[in-house]
Amino acid sequence: MGKRIDIKVRKRESWRIFDQIAPTYDRINRVISFGIDKLWRRNFRKYLPQRGGLVCLDLATGTGDVAIELAKDERVSKVVGTDLSEKMIELGKEKIRRITNSKKITFAIGDGVKIPGKSSMFDVVTVAFGIRNFKDHQESFKNMVRVLKKDGQAMILEFSLPRNRIFRSLYLFYFRNVLPVIGNKLSGHSDAYSYLNQTVEDFPYGEALVKQLLDAGFKRVETKTLSFGIAMLYIGYK
Repeated sequence: MGKRIDIKVRKRESWRIFDQIAPTYDRINRVISFGIDKLWRRNFRKYLPQRGGLVCLDLATGTGDVAIELAKDERVSKVVGTDLSEKMIELGKEKIRRITNSKKITFAIGDGVKIPGKSSMFDVVTVAFGIRNFKDHQESFKNMVRVLKKDGQAMILEFSLPRNRIFRSLYLFYFRNVLPVIGNKLSGHSDAYSYLNQTVEDFPYGEALVKQLLDAGFKRVETKTLSFGIAMLYIGYK
């Protein structure tokens, strides 16, 4: 598994890591997830509220994969993608010009913890595989509640650990010993993917995360298990 990394220290400025790995980020995601990450993101559209004119905020938007997915839906009128990594945002803007040219999407540099902006601004807040890198995810949950409109919802997609013991063992072997080596090598970064992998095992999931969402002010939380428990979608309702 390699040496342990001080996760708390790294989280304070994790955006620097994403700036450094931005050019290879999308390609590596496709490789190490065998393309499944694209299928996972489609669940955001599947569970959107059943009404039109939705205004969405995508936190830790990266290169905009979730923002682009949301913008495809007729129910969505606007998507704001925010991230602290300027390099990721630059690539996201280029991706939109190249792939979709969607006028629904705008990008901005923004803190996913503090979530600047007025209260009750958005119908939906999303974050995919980013919440575990926030320096204070509980504060982020509280601010999600603040910026959501009445009857709005937050959707959080994050890795979890499979319950099946055999599958879990195989998954953890790949996750700890294979994935970091591939990610670090392809990205040219010494330990970016070692850090990102360790944040997964350090982060709460399942009922523990549901409790934190409820404590932050969500009235109800649903969970959707994906790919035998490799990932989980949490849907918090205001």
